Amino acid sequence: MSVDRLGASHQRGGTAVEAPVELRYGLNPQQGRASAEPVTAGAWPLRALNGDPSYINLLDALSGWRLVREASAALGRPVAASFKHVSPAGAALAGPVDGPTAAFYGFDPVEGIASPLASAYVRARDADPKSSYGDFAAVSHPVDAELAALLARVVCDGIVAPGYEPGTMAALSAKKRGRFLVLEADPTYVPPELERREIYGLRLTQARDEVPLTTELLGNVVCGQAPVPAAAAEDLLLGLAVVRDTQSNAVCYVRDGVTLGIGAGQQSRVDCTRLAGAKAAGWWLRRHPALQAMEFGAAVRRQERVNWQVRIAEGDLTPNERLRLAAALDVPAPEPTDEDRRDWAARLTGVAFASDGALPFRDNVDHAARYGVRWIAEPGGSLRSAEVAEACEEHGITLVRTGLRLFQH
Repeated sequence: MSVDRLGASHQRGGTAVEAPVELRYGLNPQQGRASAEPVTAGAWPLRALNGDPSYINLLDALSGWRLVREASAALGRPVAASFKHVSPAGAALAGPVDGPTAAFYGFDPVEGIASPLASAYVRARDADPKSSYGDFAAVSHPVDAELAALLARVVCDGIVAPGYEPGTMAALSAKKRGRFLVLEADPTYVPPELERREIYGLRLTQARDEVPLTTELLGNVVCGQAPVPAAAAEDLLLGLAVVRDTQSNAVCYVRDGVTLGIGAGQQSRVDCTRLAGAKAAGWWLRRHPALQAMEFGAAVRRQERVNWQVRIAEGDLTPNERLRLAAALDVPAPEPTDEDRRDWAARLTGVAFASDGALPFRDNVDHAARYGVRWIAEPGGSLRSAEVAEACEEHGITLVRTGLRLFQH
C-alpha cells in the first residue's frame, strides 16, 4: 500500500508499518518540509477521505473536532464550529434559525432548515460571517444531505466529521475542483495522556487536560440567580467549550446556543472582552430592520452582501467604502443613526459570558454589561475578585466561579 491519504500505512516485508504523511507545506509556503504521524503507532485520530491537508488544516480540524465533540457530549445536542487560524470564528448548538438568516444561506425562510446539524453550522457560521469566509468546518455528527448541500454553496476549505451519510461524499468531493478537504474523525479515539510540543529545539511535555465540562462547574454562584437557569447553563457550558479551544486570552459571548462574539489571542483580557463585545453588537445590529431591508444588486454575491452588513454594523465606513456600497445597492438606503444603534443595542439581553482565565479587573464586567450579559463564568482567584463580584451585583449579573482555568496556547 502507498501513503496517499492521512491515516494510511505501507507494507514492508508483508507487514503494515507506520509512515509519516507528507503535507503540502508547514505554517507558511517557505516551510516546505512538513509531515504528520501518529504519536501511537497505528492510532490516527482522523483520516482524509478527499483532498490533501496542510499543516494549518490539521490544526484547525483537530481543534475543531475536539470542541464539537466535547460540547456535544456535555450538552447532548449536535454542535458545529467554524474555525479560522486555530480559533473558532463561531460555534453553535443545533437550534432555530431566523428567517432572514435561513434565506441568506439558501433555505426557505418559512420552512427553515430540517437538519439539526445544518442548523448548527448555519448558526455557527452566521456568528461572524466575515471571519468564516474560507473556514474549516467541524461538526459533531455525521454529515447529512442538507449540510453537504449547504457546504457546496459557501466558501469553505474543508470539514471534519465523525462520518458521512450515503451520497454526501459525491457533493463534497466535487467542491473546489476536487480539492475540498474531507476528514473523518474517529469518535472512539482516545489521545495519549501526555502532550508534547517541540519549539526551537526544546521539547515541552504536559498532562492532557481531561477535566470534563459539566453543570457541576456552575455550582459556585457568587452573586445573582442560583441555581443558574438551564438555558443559561447551556450557554455557559458552550462558552467554556469554546474558550478551551481558542487561543488565549479568550472570552466568549453566547446567547440561545450561539456564540455572538469570540475574542482570541489578546495580551490584555479586557481587549478580548471589548473585541468580542463589538462582534456581539455587530451580530445583533445585523438584525436591525434597516440592515435587513437593504436591497443589493443581483450581481452582488452572498459573501459581499454579508460583508457589507458587517461593515455597516461596525459603523466606520471609509469614504471609498461608501461609494462602493452605493454602487452595490439597487436603491439608496439609510444607515441606522447613532440613536437607532443605542436603542437597538439596549434590546440585546440574556447573554452569557465565559472567560478562560480569571477576570483581573471590574472593567471586563462593565464592558460585558454593555452587550446584554446577564451571566458570567470565570475561574476566579484574581487579586480583585471582590471588585469583580461587586461590579456584577451593580449590573445585575449572575457570577459563577468555576475554579477551572482553560488556557490554550
